Amino acid sequence: MPKFRPDDFHGIHAILYALFDGQEKLDRAAMRRQGGICLASGVHGMAALGLATEVAKLTEAERRTIMDWTAEDTAGKVPLAFTIFGSSVAEQVAQVRHAESVGADWVILQPPGGSYGASEYMRFFGRVAEATDLPVAIQNAPAFFGRGLTSDEIRDLDTLHTNIRLIKGEGPVTDIAGLIERTEGRLPVFNGRGGLELVDNFRIGCRGMILAPDCIDHAVRAYEAFRAGDEAAAEAEYAKMLPAAVFVMQGIENLICYGKRLFGARAGIAIQDRAPAMRPNEIGLAMVQRFADNLGRLQG
Repeated sequence: MPKFRPDDFHGIHAILYALFDGQEKLDRAAMRRQGGICLASGVHGMAALGLATEVAKLTEAERRTIMDWTAEDTAGKVPLAFTIFGSSVAEQVAQVRHAESVGADWVILQPPGGSYGASEYMRFFGRVAEATDLPVAIQNAPAFFGRGLTSDEIRDLDTLHTNIRLIKGEGPVTDIAGLIERTEGRLPVFNGRGGLELVDNFRIGCRGMILAPDCIDHAVRAYEAFRAGDEAAAEAEYAKMLPAAVFVMQGIENLICYGKRLFGARAGIAIQDRAPAMRPNEIGLAMVQRFADNLGRLQG
């Protein structure tokens, strides 16, 4: 049984980067340090295997390994989620089964590749959701995937499958506000996009944000200040991270190239790429260092 339930999910959840060694293999020590830094920063949840984790570059065995490591390092301290990636129902269900086995509290379903009608994606998600008792979130990120569901389609999916309990959005506040309105607040919504429009996401009723860890400490402080009713302090923390968030969120490859290096510079972890990858240039590396100096060292 999961230790945490959907009503417990709130705040800033970290989505881990995939950290590699010089031979392009997953680096256990670096991944352990990343998880420790996130917990020391006060995150309210942990997640892995999303876009920031470069899930499409990982073998199925490596995805299971990251589940094992993340569950071990999180040790039940905060809710744990895994994004489920796969091109077929069977592949996604197999990943869900492993998530269950390591003690995940919820799973986030990514749409499979291809270009299909909404009804096909809804049936796909429904079949995977029916295979588990875990709370299920749908990742709805049309700007990144080139496909997605409307607010009404998400509402209908929730009606058909009672364990579809959350939404992982990737969109501007104006779109997320419409989603919350159309689903009548029944489905807690977590946004992402590197923390852009952070405080306004809280204002419209987002339950929280799922963010890569490059600016995670400032995001946590912003959320806690907002939760305490101090919007000025929340905005001040957001202002500190905003230039870096804008820089890294120019696209997913840019996030993986420069966001990961920003995290590495703040955490004291050397960053290695797994090919194919966007390679940094001198201007970008100089910006990373300037942002890292301004944001300060990550603790933990």
